[in-house]
Amino acid sequence: MESTSLDEKILSYNDVVLRRSDLDVLSGPYFLNDRIIEFYFSYLTSCYPFEGVLLVPPSITFWIKECPDIASLKDFVEPLYFSRKQLIIFPINDNADVTIAEGGSHWSLLAFDRNENIFVHHDSSGGINNMHANKVFRAVIYCMSSDARYVDYSLTPRQANGYDCGLYVTAIARQICRWYGSDERPKHAKDLWFSTVTEQIMPSLVGKMRNEILELVQSLMVK
Repeated sequence: MESTSLDEKILSYNDVVLRRSDLDVLSGPYFLNDRIIEFYFSYLTSCYPFEGVLLVPPSITFWIKECPDIASLKDFVEPLYFSRKQLIIFPINDNADVTIAEGGSHWSLLAFDRNENIFVHHDSSGGINNMHANKVFRAVIYCMSSDARYVDYSLTPRQANGYDCGLYVTAIARQICRWYGSDERPKHAKDLWFSTVTEQIMPSLVGKMRNEILELVQSLMVK
């Protein structure tokens, strides 16, 4: 009975289904799962519906990273129209086992800016996901036939515990989307979104993200 209750569907949002167990993840100090990050990325897409912006779901990012036949990836990612996007955001998970659903123990974020032709890795644990982010980077530039460069941004704000990495991913993704939608954003700026992420992503703000996402889910359940 307990298992059935946890599997109960509580919300369908765009193409994302959340279950009762996801509320428990948001209610306590736990590692965010794929569904919650996919939900929040879908929510950001609704809030910032820019044609040139793509927030890639965790499951697709994972397959891009771990696909055993890189030559087949071009067909797989073709519907995503990477070549038409100005900004692409990928959630990076350190799971490397395709037989384990929602595995891994750390999240980070990889963002691509076409104006500067650069992939930037933001890791709240100081770059421990660098190898996994690099795998996504290499696979994507192969599919895009791109000569973009890769940077691990060392000034990414650091998490203060072992379970908030997913919240940093959601907070940084939101801040980058806000930066992209700002009227003050210059078309060519080497600083990109770096300053706003460094200045705005503080532990106090990230700490509130868990409850903020929980309240968002609950409000959408009521609607």
